[in-house]
Amino acid sequence: MQHQAKKSLGQNFLKSKEAIRTICDAGRVNENDIVIEIGPGKGALTEELLKRGSSVIAIEKDGELIEILNERFKKEITESKLEIIDGDCLDFEFSLPLVNRESGRGELKRKEENLQKYKIIANIPYNITGAIIKKFLSETENKPELMALLVQKEVAERIVARDNKESILSLSVKAYGVPKYIMKVGKKYFSPSPKVDSAIILIDNVSNKNFKNKNEEELFFKIIKAGFAHKRKVLIKNIEVGLPHIDKKNIEDLFQKLKINPKARAEDLSFSKWTEILHILSTDK
Repeated sequence: MQHQAKKSLGQNFLKSKEAIRTICDAGRVNENDIVIEIGPGKGALTEELLKRGSSVIAIEKDGELIEILNERFKKEITESKLEIIDGDCLDFEFSLPLVNRESGRGELKRKEENLQKYKIIANIPYNITGAIIKKFLSETENKPELMALLVQKEVAERIVARDNKESILSLSVKAYGVPKYIMKVGKKYFSPSPKVDSAIILIDNVSNKNFKNKNEEELFFKIIKAGFAHKRKVLIKNIEVGLPHIDKKNIEDLFQKLKINPKARAEDLSFSKWTEILHILSTDK
């Protein structure tokens, strides 16, 4: 069955065997893993995941591709090594059990109906990269152990702050895990070929350990959003404007205590310095 890539779904099928092996290596895929693959496409990555012995839950919203996958992996589906779920990963609650918010029904039929530990290994569409990262890191209570993703190269570089300039995106990822740039994957290794290069990124050791509670987590994002509100303004001014309930003198004292240059911009501060600001402000509340 021939399949025409759908631009509306951001479909670019990976055809590099090296990249497929590398993304699985980065995710340390083994026979004890439950792996959720988002957008399996025609199954190139799925095949390697199964070859390594993992139990795979593939979520695909293109009905034509589901037919192709069902035919290609008939044996693995029969042996309960692979389950293909029809739907959009953004519609699912990855708590216990896996539930589709749209239909309200449980979707997982196999023994992993209680997803206590799992990994995300996927070549994800560029157009929902931010939404997927946000969903699994900050919105999902039962978070994955790690995420090994193929994303747009520019996005991967921003997440790891390759230019030593932080952003809301990089800090949002570092709040929950440890990001690592693994490998560039050129656009020629996809069909159809996208306009930009991609990269494999690993987000390891995913957890909520940086926050004592939900209030502290919410305060962290208020602080960084205030800090980055006006790119041309220095950080201290952005925080004064964005967090008006905090006395200006207290903010000045905080900067002095943490030895932050009053002329520093939000992008200049490391993640650890942002968490220091958080812990002082959460204690002062």
